[in-house]
Amino acid sequence: MLKELHVRDYAVIDELRLELDAGLNVLSGETGAGKSIVVGALSLLLGERASSDVVRSGQERALIEGVFDVSELPDVAGRCEAAGIEVEDGWLILRREVQREGRNRAWVNGSPATAAFVREIGAGLVDLHGQHEHQSLLRRGAQLAILDAYAGAQPLSERVGTAHARVMAARREIEDARRSVAEIRERADYLGFKAEEIEAAELQSDEEESLGAEARRLEHSEELLALSGSLYEAVYGSEESVVDRLGSLRRRLDELIAIDPDAVALERLLDTARHALEEAGRELQKYHEGVSHDPGRLDEIRHRQDLLFRLKSKYDGTIPEVIAAGSAARAELDRLESGEFEIDGLEAARVEAEHGLVDVAAELSAARERASRRLGKRVSAALPDLGMGAGRFDVELEPLDAIGPAGAERAVYRVRLNAGFEPQPLARVASGGELSRVMLALKTELAAVDRIPSLVFDEIDAGIGGQVAHQVADRLSEVARRHQVFAITHLPQIAARAATHWRVDKGTSGGKSAARIERLDGDARVEEMARMLGGDPDSGLSRRHAEEMLAQVGQAAKGAGAGRR
Repeated sequence: MLKELHVRDYAVIDELRLELDAGLNVLSGETGAGKSIVVGALSLLLGERASSDVVRSGQERALIEGVFDVSELPDVAGRCEAAGIEVEDGWLILRREVQREGRNRAWVNGSPATAAFVREIGAGLVDLHGQHEHQSLLRRGAQLAILDAYAGAQPLSERVGTAHARVMAARREIEDARRSVAEIRERADYLGFKAEEIEAAELQSDEEESLGAEARRLEHSEELLALSGSLYEAVYGSEESVVDRLGSLRRRLDELIAIDPDAVALERLLDTARHALEEAGRELQKYHEGVSHDPGRLDEIRHRQDLLFRLKSKYDGTIPEVIAAGSAARAELDRLESGEFEIDGLEAARVEAEHGLVDVAAELSAARERASRRLGKRVSAALPDLGMGAGRFDVELEPLDAIGPAGAERAVYRVRLNAGFEPQPLARVASGGELSRVMLALKTELAAVDRIPSLVFDEIDAGIGGQVAHQVADRLSEVARRHQVFAITHLPQIAARAATHWRVDKGTSGGKSAARIERLDGDARVEEMARMLGGDPDSGLSRRHAEEMLAQVGQAAKGAGAGRR
């Protein structure tokens, strides 16, 4: 709900501040005093395109600021928080600045914002009805959403959105699977050759090291035989070997121990050394006997090493990486076969999802059809009372080529204001006053489901009077029970119903025309009502007429309140 509007240096307004209440707020004043300029400033605040022409003469910038209570509008608060703008205690402050020269700027709760973002936020705060852009019921997307709310079909609409998303996901999965299969098929020959070449090589991840070691032994086999043979003879094999000499030393140690038993510890050490040397001798013998001098085997190893080098170079990796590349190629080829089966399964899931979408969309379409007939009938019935005797309102459901996330059709609100003409979309209604009254009839019927808290009606009383004026006033009062309503009017029938009444006067400030605004209570309101009734506001007769009208409205309001209780 709009709580406060502050305007400075905008058109003929030097500065004004409006503190608005719930219910019906009315702004009156002489023609040309600046009533509609206030609405223009509000429209600019909500994101309408700005022109430097609106800056008051002699000033450098115009400023419009609005304070909104969004504590019951979680969607608006959520959009702000998603954009990184904090909403504290349910308050939202929009600020718009138009410079005579330079950039126009906007802020949301003190954070710089684009006009587009302000327009998005503003669409959930205020509906402006008149010659302004902020009329939600002129937007096709909003018309469909409001029809769903009116039909009580929002859960169905959400199910359609979910079902459509499921269908689109299934189609994307099929496209991805087909693309993957096609890509594999294009590379199948290469993948098959690669997999077979690597598999035929029967690579082992650690064979490079073992082949290198074996090759070195074969290259130096003669040297290895000579070295291992001489070592064996020296350690163990000859009569002068180290082991034999240790046997002689052991006998001498026995003689030493016989003389000095304390030297017995040396016996263990010497025996240990002899046993170790005997073991080394036996191992040297086995090594010597195992040394192979095999030129044929060396040639085999060289060929194998050449193969490993070629595969590593060809597939740009180590032997483990080449093995992995072969496995990957084989896995891709396997997917070529399994991919066809996968696509069959995905197609079945897609068909099932599409059938589900068709079913729930048909259910939603039926609910919309019933609601559109009911809404058209009830709004059409209200138009004659609002000065449009030949008026007719229709909700046309236009089928889409394909079911979309919002269903199988779009909604178009159409209205006929004169007999003999075909209904036209709401946006083509030329008269601001007529459009405002059509919107009033709609808002009355939609009051229970319309979540936009504040409604502004400009020019709603253009060209009407008498009983129609009373009907319009009744409708405004009815809508104001569920919404904050701000109406610009010259009709006393409407002004008398206001919970809050403001008057705009044009004076001068600094030698320039300036609009001033005043909240009316008591005698001041009676005086304004007398002026609006067409009489002399100072005459007793005019004032009594005004007082009588206000009293009648007050009594009617009390009676309605008692009835509701």
